[in-house]
Amino acid sequence: MSDETKKDEEYGVLLYYNYTTIPDLNSLSNFYQSNCSSLNLLGRVRLAPHGVNVTVGGKLSSLESHIAAVKALTLFQGTDFKLATSHYPLDDKVAHECGFTSLSIRIVKELVTFSSHPLLNPPDVSNAGRHLSAVEFHSLLQSAVFCLPVLGLNEESPTESEKLVLLDARNLYETRIGKFHTQSVETLDPEIRQYSDLPSWIDNHAEKLRGKNVLMYCTGGIRCEMASAYLRSKGVGFENVFQLYGGIQRYLEQFPDGGFFKGKNFVFDHRISVGSSDADIMGNCLLCGSSFDDYSSRCRCTYCRMLVLVCDNCRKQGDLYVCELCQKHGKAVGSIPLIEESKSRVTSLPIELKSVSTGPLSSPQLPCRHGKVSVGTVCPRKLRILCLHGFRQNASGFKGRTASLAKKLKSIAELVFVDAPHELSFIYQPFVTSPSQDCPPPAPESCKKKFAWLVAPDFLEGSEIDWKMADGPFDPLQYQQQTDGFNVSLSYLKKVFSQEGPFDGILGFSQGAAMAASVCAQRERLKGEIDFRFVILCSGFALQSAKFEHGSINCPSLHIFGSDLGKDRQIANLASRDLASTFEDGCSVIIEHDCGHIIPTRSPYIDEIKDFLQRFL
Repeated sequence: MSDETKKDEEYGVLLYYNYTTIPDLNSLSNFYQSNCSSLNLLGRVRLAPHGVNVTVGGKLSSLESHIAAVKALTLFQGTDFKLATSHYPLDDKVAHECGFTSLSIRIVKELVTFSSHPLLNPPDVSNAGRHLSAVEFHSLLQSAVFCLPVLGLNEESPTESEKLVLLDARNLYETRIGKFHTQSVETLDPEIRQYSDLPSWIDNHAEKLRGKNVLMYCTGGIRCEMASAYLRSKGVGFENVFQLYGGIQRYLEQFPDGGFFKGKNFVFDHRISVGSSDADIMGNCLLCGSSFDDYSSRCRCTYCRMLVLVCDNCRKQGDLYVCELCQKHGKAVGSIPLIEESKSRVTSLPIELKSVSTGPLSSPQLPCRHGKVSVGTVCPRKLRILCLHGFRQNASGFKGRTASLAKKLKSIAELVFVDAPHELSFIYQPFVTSPSQDCPPPAPESCKKKFAWLVAPDFLEGSEIDWKMADGPFDPLQYQQQTDGFNVSLSYLKKVFSQEGPFDGILGFSQGAAMAASVCAQRERLKGEIDFRFVILCSGFALQSAKFEHGSINCPSLHIFGSDLGKDRQIANLASRDLASTFEDGCSVIIEHDCGHIIPTRSPYIDEIKDFLQRFL
């Protein structure tokens, strides 16, 4: 068989990316659609105003034809095309999950989502760390091993090898089966679930990186472009950042025996992982701890959906798994929310949580168990949002008031409602026709309980037989006197997140918005107990007891409130505007409306709400 005939039959995988300004995205999209379709290539093509990211598979001859066509475009000069022979996708489940059963071409805002703050601008990739070839990268590590001078870095100090540090820019499940390792150089593993968690890790460990020569690496190089630029943007002490050009893939091609890389390189296609000629098994089974590094079964954590390693002997149909990160944060199989026949129930709950959902759970972090969907099947992606009602409301009532909102967001979000922990006394306003008439309160069984997140200092817990006559007309400033009860509500929310989470975001209305804003202010301290990605504050205000500084809260936020004084009778425009100002510049969106003390659902307001949420899908 000739080489050309063999090449026509062999299958391969091609990966490449290029950061460059794309003047006409639609034209480039049409090129990929035409070229890839004609060559029968399958996989993922992502196009953004600042570049492309491509992973496709097909016959080697077709992939080489594709490379030639792309190289003919002036946009792609200097692009590193990583072409590797591979077996044909045999596992339909893996091929489908990795996108190798169809051709997907999408125009996106970012090639890789670097930050969990989609409202903030990504770092300038032109400020990325210096590229090191596989040979240069290897030489630096070798110099450190033999205590030789580290050439090419800052040569003023005789102890530069002691200042060398490796930073793995990949997710935890990737690093568990392989990473760089030398006894002379520390390898920092951030142990993150997803790439968008890396900026926060860098922020929290900046002092450990300051003044060091940081050697950064990832699978193929693209994640290091953004991450190294972000690290260098921190200024003095972060100038010496370097990245492995072509990533682990190019390194293993240059050093087939693995060099300083131990284990296997996780890849995002049907191959799953690629090892050296001398690849040791670095991973361990989540359950029994035996050596194991095969992700082909696609076992996932029931809470966060991260891949986990479960060996053949431990894996059973229908089993639920909890990854090491969720275990570290106190998650357990006994408290996993389950869905049976479209009716929500929670097992092994130490406290009673009264929750109301707009529908069966549809978050990607949770398994489906309703209808004919089998255990472990991933449902269509929806955001899961915890909704906090206002003062003297309850979960069912707030669900009714937001029914129109839930209906218009049903394709992208599921709203989950909970009662606040402070039960309020019933109040009534007697209707008196004569001075001698005695008007008793209504029967308790005809009224639904009301709750609050914050209460007045002289608050007494209510009960069904505890009635209180209204002491006067509605006071629009009553919320300023409700300053107590925060700690009780915070503890309650921790239990809600632990037992009914995870949640992508929090929506708070009026007093519920004040509560949510206070949680945002403590977001870093509450990590692992109350984790969320964004907040929606409707008719919100800052707690009188809270000392929020201007621009001090770092959390993607949407603020919805009445446009002028008087439009919202209960929460003044200025109070909501002041709350919005406490969030960092660039991470908040404001929607002002003329609809009063409600969440508007007509255009253009609903379109702006959808636009905000779609950034998190």
